[in-house]
Amino acid sequence: CFILNFFFHLKARSEDEPTDDDLEGLENVQGQYMEEFFEQVEEIRGSVDLIASNVEEVKKKHSAILSNPVNDPKTKEELDELMANIKKTANKVRGKLKLIENSIEHDEGGGLSSADLRIRKTQHASLSRKFVEVMTDYNKTQTDYRERCKGRIQRQLDIAGKKVDDEDLEEMIESGNPGVFTQGIITDTQQARQTLADIEARHNDIMKLESSIRELHDMFMDMAMLVESQGEMVDRIEYNVEHAKEFVDRAVADTKKAVQYQSKARRVSHIVFYFFYVNSLWWRSW
Repeated sequence: CFILNFFFHLKARSEDEPTDDDLEGLENVQGQYMEEFFEQVEEIRGSVDLIASNVEEVKKKHSAILSNPVNDPKTKEELDELMANIKKTANKVRGKLKLIENSIEHDEGGGLSSADLRIRKTQHASLSRKFVEVMTDYNKTQTDYRERCKGRIQRQLDIAGKKVDDEDLEEMIESGNPGVFTQGIITDTQQARQTLADIEARHNDIMKLESSIRELHDMFMDMAMLVESQGEMVDRIEYNVEHAKEFVDRAVADTKKAVQYQSKARRVSHIVFYFFYVNSLWWRSW
C-alpha cells in the first residue's frame, strides 16, 4: 500500500511539473512575443523620426511664407498638409505607446517581474521621452511662428498708419474678427489692399496655430507627465549602463588578484611539501 501511494504521489508530481517540452514551448512563445515587441518599437521609432522630419519641413515653410511679400497658396497648402500628417502620425504613436503602457501595467499587476518586462519598460520610457521631445519642438515651432506672424501684422499696421501696442494687438488677434484690422484704414490703393490682405492672412494663420496648439496641449499633457515620472527610472538605467564597464573592469582586476594569490599559495604549498619530503629522506638515511 505504501509503495502504491508513493507511486501515485510521484505520478501526480510529474503531471503538475512542466516538462522540458513545456519549458521550451514557453521560451518560444516569450521569444516570439519579444520579437514582435521590438518590431513594434522600431515602427514607433520610425514614426517619431518621420514627425521630426516633418517638423523641420514645417520650419522651412514658415520661413518661406514670412519671407514672401505676397500670399502663396501653394506653400500654405503644403504647410497644412504637413501639419495634418504630423497630427495623424502623432495620434497613432500616442495610441501605440498607450497600448504598451497598459500591457506593462497589466503584467506588473499580475506580479510578473522578469528581464523581458524591464526591457519593455525601458524601451517604452525611451520612446515616450523621444516622442515628447519631438512634439515639444513642434509646439515651440508653432509658438515661434505665431510671434513672427504677430510681428508681421504689427509692421503692416504701422505701414497702413494704424499704431497699436502689443496689448491692443493681442486683443485684436484674440477677437477672431479680421475686420478689426481694417477699421480706420483707407484702402483706396493697391498697396493698402495688399497690406490688409497680408494682415488677414497672418491673422488666419494665428487662428489655425492657436487651435493646433490647444489640441497638442490636451493631447500630450498626459504623455509629458508620464515621461516626467519615468525620468528617474531612465536616468538610473543610463547611470547603470555608463558605469557597467567600470564595474566589469574592477571585477576583472579583482579576479586577476585572486588568481595571483592562488598561484602564490600553490607555490608555497609546493615548497613546504618539498621541504618535508627532503627532511623525511634525510631522517631515513640516519
